Amino acid sequence: MSINGLDFSGMDGRDIWVFDLDNTLYPAECDLFAQIDTRMTDFVARFLRMDRAEARALQKQYYAEHGTTLKGMMTMHGMAPEEFLDHVHEIDLSPLPVKADLCDAIGALPGRKLVYTNGSRRHAERVTEYMELHTVFDGLFGIEDSTYHPKPAQAAYDAFCQHHDVDPARAVFFEDLERNLKPAHAMGFTTVLVGSAKDWSHEPVEARPAGPGDADHPHVDYLTNDLTGFLQGVLRGLRPEDETAGDLLAGPSKNS
Repeated sequence: MSINGLDFSGMDGRDIWVFDLDNTLYPAECDLFAQIDTRMTDFVARFLRMDRAEARALQKQYYAEHGTTLKGMMTMHGMAPEEFLDHVHEIDLSPLPVKADLCDAIGALPGRKLVYTNGSRRHAERVTEYMELHTVFDGLFGIEDSTYHPKPAQAAYDAFCQHHDVDPARAVFFEDLERNLKPAHAMGFTTVLVGSAKDWSHEPVEARPAGPGDADHPHVDYLTNDLTGFLQGVLRGLRPEDETAGDLLAGPSKNS
């Protein structure tokens, strides 16, 4: 079904809804990751006994080469992951919004709802609890659950699907990083890229939230800057007789 120019036929038969956490369940404009980023730099500097400028450069290099700074530190320096994860995710959550309409929209989706993050499971617990979303999710999958293989490594997706018994042909994958949707799309997920209208040119290319140009990738089925509005549109597409599903406020899609 097409609603306001968006064709939601890609959602037909889908009853597993997989959400990335950071910059997806909450807007990238909250800039919560800036806190995590600073704490990662501090940890790398202390662990490797280097100044912060060197540590930050190495941190970004490992992110680009290994998918996460954590994986780079584990691979290149034999670092144990637990202390790193505990340190970098102890952040102030007050910039996060509490949106009842988002909670309602996720809760109304048919079937199971899961969070899949490259962060720790504890980080996912803290964020979803603060945003009052914890009651609508059926499971959380953190980096420790994939034995620290991060998205976009294929092993990470395989571990997620096995852990939560996910059939990609029945699932929708929401993510803020375009590169993380490529393996998901190849596996059969319907993919939704959650973007940002803010200029993120100060961030490395690999870490920038999605922008309008990312809709052109063949592994991106939908692009939106408004997760709540998009989900309301999905609900209206799945239940066209239900006038309470809300107004569609989604961004552009290559399917439109």
